[in-house]
Amino acid sequence: MARTRLVLAVDGGNSKTDVAVLSEDGQVLATGRAGAFAPQRDGVAAAVDVAVAALPDGLPAGGFDHVSACLAGADLPVEEEALAREFAARGFGPDVVVRNDTFALLRAGASAAWGVAVVCGAGINAVGVSPTGAVVRFPALGRISGDWGGGQGLAEEALWHAVRAEDGRGAPTALTGLLTAHFGTATVEELVIGLHFGRVDEGRLHELAPGVLAAAAGGDAVAASLVERQAEEVIVLAEVCLRRLGLLETPVEVVLGGGLLTARDPLLTSLLDTRFALRAPRAKPVVADVPPVLGAALLGLERLGASDAATARLRAHYDPPRPS
Repeated sequence: MARTRLVLAVDGGNSKTDVAVLSEDGQVLATGRAGAFAPQRDGVAAAVDVAVAALPDGLPAGGFDHVSACLAGADLPVEEEALAREFAARGFGPDVVVRNDTFALLRAGASAAWGVAVVCGAGINAVGVSPTGAVVRFPALGRISGDWGGGQGLAEEALWHAVRAEDGRGAPTALTGLLTAHFGTATVEELVIGLHFGRVDEGRLHELAPGVLAAAAGGDAVAASLVERQAEEVIVLAEVCLRRLGLLETPVEVVLGGGLLTARDPLLTSLLDTRFALRAPRAKPVVADVPPVLGAALLGLERLGASDAATARLRAHYDPPRPS
């Protein structure tokens, strides 16, 4: 009797790393979680150490027939290749495929193997895949590659406006009080100096994103302008993917993921609905309610040529049928 083949699925994100071990018939055998996957900050080896740490206790980092890893920080082909080499060198298995984490979101949230995905979490990125397999993606390296938004970008912009409001260069805004209250400083200037000297971790700024959304909902004009700009960045990424793939006139799912979008903020959601209706009316926005590791797992099963029954079993594990 042939041995059942095993897949290791890895979703390495900016805030956490999820893994799932599954058999080729779609059964989830084990899962695990560890911290942030950050190769650009920590280095490739240290990032893969996080994936190892996410493995369930007692499970060796090897013996898998295929490793499907969808990873933050794998923004360029050369980065995907470097991470794949590191997984292979650790003996995870003979077949390793590394993709950017946007591919996991797309595969998890879409009903088909193609469409568009926009992730707006700590950062922002998008990917598009056509029915023929053509791919559109972006470098996603921050402002130097034209990106704006996500929790970190939104918070940095809020800080910029709050500083100017406090010293008189800008319009008054509730964001000033949001920042001082969140970080426990008397003034925004005190916070800025703390950031400058490293006494305050700049990486914590993304914690402000829910407060920015709340301030916008409360009628603060500056905060509302930031939410409007965030909506525009999401729609333009989706629109460009659709245009470059020739799908603007085709019914297609646009999967929305990441903390800012899955929170379903009423203002941001309304702005997105309006913009999609005007600029990509054939697109169907879908907010992903399932974990992205499901997408990495589905890609892994498809790599093995698994049956439709196997993929259905896997989906049911992460997204069980709801009572009618």
